This record gives sequence, C-alpha cells and structure tokens, in this order.
Amino acid sequence: MDIIIGTAGHIDHGKTALVKALTGVDADRLPEEKKRGITIDLGFAELDLGEVRIGFVDVPGHERFVKNMLAGAHGIDLVALVIAADEGVMPQTREHFEICRLLETKTGLIVLTKTDLVDEELLELVKLDAQELVQNSFLENAPMIPVSARTGAGIDELKSVIKNLAQTIPARKNEMVARLPIDRSFTIKGFGAVATGTLVAGEISVADEMELLPIARKVRVRGLQTHGKMVELTHAGQRTAVNLGGVEHTEIERGQTLAPIGILRSTQIFDAEIEVLKDAKKPLKSRARVRVHVGTLEALARVQIINEKDEIAQGEKGFVQFRLETPVVVLPNERFIVRSYSPQITIAGGKILDGLANKHRRKDLTETIDYLQKLADSLKNDDKQTELKLFLENSGESGANFRDLQARTGWIDSILRKNLQEVLQKKSVIEADGIFLSRNIFEDLARKTIQTIQAHHKAEPLVKGMMRETLREKVFTHLPTEIFKKTLQILNERGEISAEKDVVRAASYSQNLSANDKQILEKLKKIYETAKLEVPTLENALAESVIGTKSKPVEARKVFQLLLDSGEIIKISNDFYFSGKIINELVEKLKNYAAKTSDRLIDVPSFKDLAGISRKYAIPLLEYFDQIKITRRAGDKRLIL
Repeated sequence: MDIIIGTAGHIDHGKTALVKALTGVDADRLPEEKKRGITIDLGFAELDLGEVRIGFVDVPGHERFVKNMLAGAHGIDLVALVIAADEGVMPQTREHFEICRLLETKTGLIVLTKTDLVDEELLELVKLDAQELVQNSFLENAPMIPVSARTGAGIDELKSVIKNLAQTIPARKNEMVARLPIDRSFTIKGFGAVATGTLVAGEISVADEMELLPIARKVRVRGLQTHGKMVELTHAGQRTAVNLGGVEHTEIERGQTLAPIGILRSTQIFDAEIEVLKDAKKPLKSRARVRVHVGTLEALARVQIINEKDEIAQGEKGFVQFRLETPVVVLPNERFIVRSYSPQITIAGGKILDGLANKHRRKDLTETIDYLQKLADSLKNDDKQTELKLFLENSGESGANFRDLQARTGWIDSILRKNLQEVLQKKSVIEADGIFLSRNIFEDLARKTIQTIQAHHKAEPLVKGMMRETLREKVFTHLPTEIFKKTLQILNERGEISAEKDVVRAASYSQNLSANDKQILEKLKKIYETAKLEVPTLENALAESVIGTKSKPVEARKVFQLLLDSGEIIKISNDFYFSGKIINELVEKLKNYAAKTSDRLIDVPSFKDLAGISRKYAIPLLEYFDQIKITRRAGDKRLIL
C-alpha cells in the first residue's frame, strides 16, 4: 500500500534531518535552503518498508512559509508532529498542529527529535508538554517516539511504528475522478514540462488525455514517475510526477489541478462549514477579507457568514460562503484552512459542502441554512443519494444533466450512474431525456402548470384549451424543452390534463355555454350547413349569427372556435370555412366518381360540375383535398386516392 506522511512542526526542530535519517534523501532542494539551513518550500522523499511504501512531504516550519506548508498538507494520510527535545512546543508547533486538526487528519504520531541534546529529565518535561498540546485531539493516544537524526537513536523503532500505523489506514475508495493538485513544476531537457503533486483521487495512466484547471489547457500524459521509478499508472495516495505534453512549463503553477477533460469545473464561489479557532483574536465576520488555502492553492476571498449574527465566534462552528478572487477547483468534503489577510495567522478551517454554489440572498437565510445542514449531514454519513437529491433541489426547475452532477460530486461514471438509478427507482428524482429534476421541484412545477391552465380556462371559458406554445412561454420560458415535454407527459399519464396536438386543457374542464352562446352556436352551424359549398365570408357569418342576441361579432368568434375545435366547421383556407358535414358528403361524391372512371382522374371543370360550384370555391377545395391526401395533383388534373 502507498501512504503519504507529512511532517509538521516549528522551524529548526529537525524535520528535514528526520526525513533524511529515515530515507537517506535531503528534502531541501533549493540552494537557499541548504545555505540558510531552513526549509523554505516543500520537499519530498520516499521510503520503502516492504508492503508499505511511504511518500514523505517535508514542510517548512517558519511562519513566513506556512502557505507552502499548507500546499503540502492537503493530501497526507498520516502526520508526524515533530517537536525538538531541546525546545519543546513552540508557536509553529501549535499552528501546524491546529492546521492538521482542522484538516481532519485522522492518524499520526509525535516524534521528539534532537534527544541527543537533552537529558532524561528534560525529555520527560517535553513529553508532558506535547501531551498537553494534543489532549482531546486525534493525536491524544498517538505513539510518541524519541529519536536523534544525528546518532540514529530511535530511527529503527520509528520505522516500525510508521509501518504499523500505515497498515491501520483504510484504503482509499475508488469513487472519485482523478485529481492531482499541483504543488511544483519544472522542465527536464529532452522531456519537457513536469508537474508534481499528491494524487488525491483516481488513477492516471500514460497517454491519458487530461486538462489543467482552471486554465482549461488540454494536455497529454507522456510519462509518470512515483517513488523514483517510471511507471505506466499511478493511483490515489501516491506522490506523482507527470511529464506533460501540450503545455509549456511556464504555464503550470502551484494551485492548478490536473483532471480528466470536461468533468471538473472551476469556481469562485463555494459553500462550506467552518470552525473558528478558540484562540483566534476576534470572531470571523461577514465581508472579512481572508486567505483560503485549499488543495495547493492560496486564494484571497471575501467571506459571507450564513447566520443571523453575520459572524462566527471563537471556538464556534457555522456555515459560510467564500467568494474568491481567483478560480479554484474544489469538491464536497474537501478540507481547507482560513488565514487572516494581515497578519497572516491561521484563524479557521473547515470542509466544502457545495463547490459550485450560487450567491445566497439574505431573505432566503432559513432555507439556505436548512439546505447546508442537510448537505453537511449527507456528506458526514456518506449518503450519496441524499447528496444527489439536495444538489438537484438546489439546481431548481432547470435541473441538471449527468455532467453537471459529476462536476458537483466528482464521482466516477459508475458511481454516479448507480446512485442516479437508485433515486430514479425510488421516484425521488425525475429524468427528462437526460436532464434530472428533483421530485419536489417537479411537483411544484406541475402545480404551477395546472394553475396556469386553469387560469386560462377561467379567462377564456369558450376556448377548448390552452395552446402548448403559450403554456411553454408562460411557465417554461427559461427551462429546457425536455422538462416541458416530460411535465406534460406525466400530467397526461396521471389524468390531470388532456394534451391533444397543440392544445392542452385541464382534465376536469368542461365548456358550459350560456343560453346566448348556445343560440349563436346553433345559428353558425345552420349558416354553414345551409350555404353548403357556397359559403359566406367569416365576417358575414359572424355578423349574421349575433342577430337577435346580446353579443357582438367579435364575441361570436370564440363560439366559432368551438366549432372549429370540434371539427363541425373545417378551415379550408384563410378565406373559406365549410361545414364538416358538407365536406364529408363531397368526399363521398369524389370517391363515387373515382369508382366509375378507369384512371381515377378528375380535372377542375369536372370537379366544378360534380360539386355544383364556381372556380372561386373549387380551387381552394381541391388544394385542401391535396393537403389531406384525398387527391394528388397530376399535371392539370387530380388523382383521387
């Protein structure tokens, strides 16, 4: 198995010397570090203990370089808190310890270095000092190993303890897409750009096509190295060096993330749950400008506290939204550290809840807190189905597609598909042709749809129903067409609406005509039946129908629409309307005519004679019959089908 151990502790407490004693590697790589004798930036070394391979991240202890320390602390499985026996617990010891606690490092040990410089009595005092520091923390019962890097005393015991501890660390779940936060880049002659980092999730193989985020630069993996060896594949938990094609070394920076193409997305807003340190000088307040350390990135941000007080007191926890000045790639459950803008002091830490959050409105405070609390609980309990439902509820009526959800969760395809299938089977999520919608959101949308149709019926009682396009514009204007179609489909299947061609009506709707409207309706039917095939204009028909009633021709038009909807009146063209009964009789005459001819053809003069009408009506009627496939034009004649 592969694990990452990070050193932590005050400057000049022997972290780098300890790593060298364990691995034989001097992790101070910069000339300035060797000259000054202090670690400025991250250093790396490997130790092979047989069935356990250790990657060491040696971090700087000087307060000026804590941001470099944080860049290396994000991916560690186990922390070695280093305390020099000749000095004991110092300021950076405490800050590094608090950082590891806030990052929720689960396992670790305490290493007392420079024991060759003290006697037993002083060593015991330092042990008591260390025990007091880690009381009631993840290191409370951790092994405490006295060593001397100079004499080698205790080094073998330390290796044995590390090996035993490493075997207690649970294997990383293979549920997340590959993600390599970059902490260093350089170029090698003949190879090109190289980026290094701790692979926190997934696997990377040679020849993989990937991208650098947030710059969205597509790259190709030309080579991989871990533990000093060239390999074809690396997996989560390994220190990884990646030789990249398609990018210049100068374009690669600490804080960027290497990930599969088109899956993860950068953001400048995320929601989180944080804990403010007890010894912070003041509460954390809204609008405070802070430094957020997440992955290998340090980003300046404004914080928005999500509670009534607009602040979180020292030693308290709460929900916040960070609005960053630079883009970052983050995922739920990822830990981060908050430091004050100036002076740069660690003041809080926490975990990300929603990495692609929207800005929250003050008036929605109660709903926002409820959402974030449920999201925090689902992440704590690894309840992926609830997490999905919450993200979909937060996506609103627009829903989310597969890639949207993958960008929010970071899950590999198979994990996302499995959980989507389960929530679909439980009917807590609706799918509309690849777009997923929370059941709660859908039901609200369905109610809004029914209410809109019913309002239309009330306003237009003589109209058969509401035009589909009108309904879409009123309720679904900014929503995907797939959601509109799915909503109508489900409401139709449930018997709540009747959707026919271009018209939608409530299933319970029935047209109740007044005595006046019934009189107009009967008059219109009689006008068109009496006229047979020499019909009046629509305006004349409407004017005639309201004689002796209380209505005007414009009001009769709604009654006329009922006859059109029912098929009792048929629109032949923009100028002519005919009785459906009369048109059916003419169709029968045509069929009888065809049966008596050998070629089933009829010309315009013959049709005029058959129907007993002038060319004024004959041509529009023949063109209508062509449209409805009763006839088909054949030169200057028609074939009766």
